[in-house]
Amino acid sequence: MRTIKTIATSAFFAILLSGCGGTAPVLSTPVENIDTSPLKVSELTEAEKQNWGHLDLVKDTIPGMSVDKAYAEIIKKRKGQKVIVAVIDSGIDIDHEDLNDVIWTNKDEIPNNGKDDDKNGYVDDVHGWNFLGEGYNEQLEFVRILASGNTNNPDYARAKAEYDTEYQKWMGRKTQYEQIYQQIKTTDDTLIKHFGKKDYTKKEVAAIKTEDQALAQAQQIANYMFSNGMDSMADALEEIADSLESINDRLNYNLNKDLKGRVTGDNSDDMSTKFYGNGNVKPVKKTESHGTHVAGIIAAERNNGKGANGVANNVEIMSVRAVPNGDEYDKDVALAIRYAVDNGAKVINGSFGKSFSTHSDWVRDAIAYAGKKDVIFVHAAGNDSKDVDTKPNFPDDNINGQEVSDTYIRVGALAPKYGSSMVAGFSNYGKKNVDVFAPGASVYSTTPESEYDTKGGTSMAAPGVAGIAALIRSYYPKLKAAQVKQIIMDSGLAIKTKVIVGGNSEDVRPFADLSKSAKIVNAYNALIMAASMSK
Repeated sequence: MRTIKTIATSAFFAILLSGCGGTAPVLSTPVENIDTSPLKVSELTEAEKQNWGHLDLVKDTIPGMSVDKAYAEIIKKRKGQKVIVAVIDSGIDIDHEDLNDVIWTNKDEIPNNGKDDDKNGYVDDVHGWNFLGEGYNEQLEFVRILASGNTNNPDYARAKAEYDTEYQKWMGRKTQYEQIYQQIKTTDDTLIKHFGKKDYTKKEVAAIKTEDQALAQAQQIANYMFSNGMDSMADALEEIADSLESINDRLNYNLNKDLKGRVTGDNSDDMSTKFYGNGNVKPVKKTESHGTHVAGIIAAERNNGKGANGVANNVEIMSVRAVPNGDEYDKDVALAIRYAVDNGAKVINGSFGKSFSTHSDWVRDAIAYAGKKDVIFVHAAGNDSKDVDTKPNFPDDNINGQEVSDTYIRVGALAPKYGSSMVAGFSNYGKKNVDVFAPGASVYSTTPESEYDTKGGTSMAAPGVAGIAALIRSYYPKLKAAQVKQIIMDSGLAIKTKVIVGGNSEDVRPFADLSKSAKIVNAYNALIMAASMSK
């Protein structure tokens, strides 16, 4: 599930391309309409930006999950049981300063001896398993369907239509971003020449008085960038360069019909072979940061003076590398779920997804297997601004509307502003097939090499919910996975306001129409309900 870059707004394109530019009670009363409820009118502080998902809607007027309140008033110094949370994702930097003490270790496996000591079929799976081997760049699923040349595939025509649309879109986006990059570089060069230095300030730019058209245009563009959160034009250039890298990756790898990305040697269409890959769960390159970010949201060490706080304590993260830079293979995902279940995970986070699935039954069977084994599977809803009730997103847990598991939770994403804009514009939704919403836009967490960054996506919302599930399983271990799911759905805050859907200001609907629960998750309420149910 790709994270979302938020710098490139439509207004941004317009200005540049035009040349101008416990014991406590459960909250029983839901938050009412935004015209009578508290709104956050000031900008978030830096501390709030880095922790907004843990804040409290009532106290902070930010739609967080009340995690800090739960620790302060319910968990306090209580001791819970260790819970293994499997993160099926890209590689995880298990040596990260904020994660190294919360990584799962398979105590039945002797590291690096080349033997399958625990007889589970996976050699040297000390901290999890890597189903991708040394692979990283991959095609999207509909590109693989086209590349197969099998016109009898029932999805072939739809795949071709999708490819034609996507290729044209990303080529156009490449052109746009190249123009934007050049505009910003020209702006920066003009201002450097004007000031005679590279480290000019926002205040100095704002104070420019000139009749020179080129300098005036540079001032306008710079002021716009500063007003949208950029500290310097160098930062803006870096952001656009990163976006261009992602765009080129999409064209060169994800949409490349000639790419041969799979390097494990197994047949992705044959489920009889299972023990491929290796035990190295780390990223193959620094930019493979998604899994590390997700792991930190769940379990980055709390209150250690470093980086970010994870939602859950008492957690061990099992790394299962199965998500490349492109679409994951159904076989890898199905086996990853079964590996996690069979090796002790009680919660699985899946921050990935796609619109085409050639072996969706394999994954669905694995989700059902997890449910039967009392394991919760938390899945990101997707970042296409779509209704997944009508436009499928895989994996899912239903066949013709019938659910195969009562422990599967699908999560949409919130933005850090309560009110009509609280649903992230990129988030998928669905009254039948999305269960809850959680903080997902602009989430601060761990990235490789003991660094930290802010990312956005339903990929960031799912691990917040996985963290709450882990908290419940840690402090109320008698509860079954299906009960934990129901608690998460029932204990959330019911939002009665109307919200903008899909980032389209003309599409305004009741928040209650976007998910099955009609609620945003709340750790504080969930733990109170868990205590009551546990009795």
